[in-house]
Amino acid sequence: MSPAPLALSLGDPAGVGPEIVAKAWAALRGSGPAFMVIGDAELLRTAANIRRVGAPRDVADVFPDAIPVLDVPLASPVVSGQPSADHAQAIIRWIETGVGLALSGQVSGLVTAPIAKAPLYEAGFGFPGHTEFLAELTSGQPYDGCRGPVMMLAAQDLRVALVTIHEPLAAVPGLLNIDRIVTAGLCTAQALRRDFGIERPRLAVAGLNPHSGEGGAIGREEVEIIGPAVEALRAQAVDAIGPLPADTLFHAEARATYDAVLCMYHDQALIPVKMLDFWGGVNVTLGLPIVRTSPDHGTGFAIAGRGLARADSLIAAIRLAAKIADRRARA
Repeated sequence: MSPAPLALSLGDPAGVGPEIVAKAWAALRGSGPAFMVIGDAELLRTAANIRRVGAPRDVADVFPDAIPVLDVPLASPVVSGQPSADHAQAIIRWIETGVGLALSGQVSGLVTAPIAKAPLYEAGFGFPGHTEFLAELTSGQPYDGCRGPVMMLAAQDLRVALVTIHEPLAAVPGLLNIDRIVTAGLCTAQALRRDFGIERPRLAVAGLNPHSGEGGAIGREEVEIIGPAVEALRAQAVDAIGPLPADTLFHAEARATYDAVLCMYHDQALIPVKMLDFWGGVNVTLGLPIVRTSPDHGTGFAIAGRGLARADSLIAAIRLAAKIADRRARA
C-alpha cells in the first residue's frame, strides 16, 4: 500500500504560505512525498493549479498534476502582506482539521505553514504559538513515550531542542527547573532514537549564563538546576553532558561530539541554526502522538504576493515529516 499523504495547513493567508506551498508542490510533484493542503482553494488557485479533494485517499492520484486541496474557505478576502484577525478562525480550523486527520491516521503527519500570532491573539487565540496549540489538541490522545511538546530545530548536522520556547528572556531563569529540563532531555533522546534513527543518542546540555556560570560565580542556575538535571538524565540512561558554555557548542568540531543540544531559551537555539542554514532549517515538535514539522521562518508579510519567497525550508519540512512518519510506521 502507498503511504498516507501528509497534510499541510496553509498558515496565515496574507503571508508567503500560498506561494511557498505552490513552489514546494512544483519541486516535489515528480518524486517527493505527496501532500494535501488544508486551506482556501480559491486563494491557492491564484498561486498554482489546484484540485479539490474530499478525502486523503484521493491525494495520490491528484498530486502529480495539481495541488490536492481540502477546501475550508476564508470568510473574508485576503490582501497579501496585510494580516487580519478576520482570518483567525479559518487559520485555526485548518490546523484543527490537520491534527484530526493525523490522529485518525488518514494522513501520516502534519506540516504547518507559518502563522502570525498578533492577529490570532486579537481574535482571542489563547496559546503562545503553534507548538502549544498542537499540544492542547493532542493532549487527550494516547502516546507511548515522553510527552512534550518540545521544540526542535534541525539544519544540516545540527539539532537543537528547547527547554523554554516563546518566553520573555527575563522570565527564563524563573521557568527553569530540574523536572522541566529532564522532560525535554528525555523527549529529545527518545525522538533521536525513534524519529531520527540514532541508536545511542548523545545529548549536550547548554548552560544559561556566560561561561556556563563559572562554578556559580556568574549565576547559580548551572549549579542548582541544570547540573542536577544532567545527572538525573544520566541516571535514566541518557548519554548527556553539561552544562556546557553555549558560545563554544556550535562550531563544526563541537557538532561532531553530540547528536543534539538541549538549549535553555529560544535565541540560544535558533541563532546557531539560522547561521548554519538560514534557508533550510526545519522546526520539529517532539513528544506528540502525531508527526509535525514546519518551516523555520515566519509569515514573510513584507514580501508576500511578490514572488520572492523561497520554499527551501518548507520542502525540507515536508521531506523530514515523511522520513519521520516512515520510521514510525516501520517501528
